[in-house]
Amino acid sequence: MRVLGRVVSTALVTGLGLAGVAAHAAEDPVATRQAIMSSVGAAAGLGGGMMKGEIDYNPVAGKAVIATMRSASVTFGDFFPAGSDQGETGATAKIWEDADGFAAELAKFSAATEKAASASGKDGPADLDAFKAAMGPVFGTCKSCHETYRKKN
Repeated sequence: MRVLGRVVSTALVTGLGLAGVAAHAAEDPVATRQAIMSSVGAAAGLGGGMMKGEIDYNPVAGKAVIATMRSASVTFGDFFPAGSDQGETGATAKIWEDADGFAAELAKFSAATEKAASASGKDGPADLDAFKAAMGPVFGTCKSCHETYRKKN
């Protein structure tokens, strides 16, 4: 239970940190989008761990995962101004070359997180199966976007 508590705390703090990130966005959009993706990574780690059975499912943690993903989905696309393809970034040039395609991927991410948030209810998905049903499409949009618009590690 301690591990779950630390993971949930990390995901919640990271997700809540998104609110403070916006204040510095104009100064450094690359750092801002990296901070947003760090929160998504923490949420994905927690969500994926629960989906795989590596972490016990908890409805509150499920709700936190969905809320973090939802927040990222409606803010992330704002931090790709012209010229922000320089420096230490995992973004490929294709984001700026195919802005319409990238916008379509972000729209799919947003729609999937909106549906997950609506389905999750007030206290989070009631059980693991409901969580998997809500998050499967969200993770699918992440994979789809990363295949085209993220540099390979």
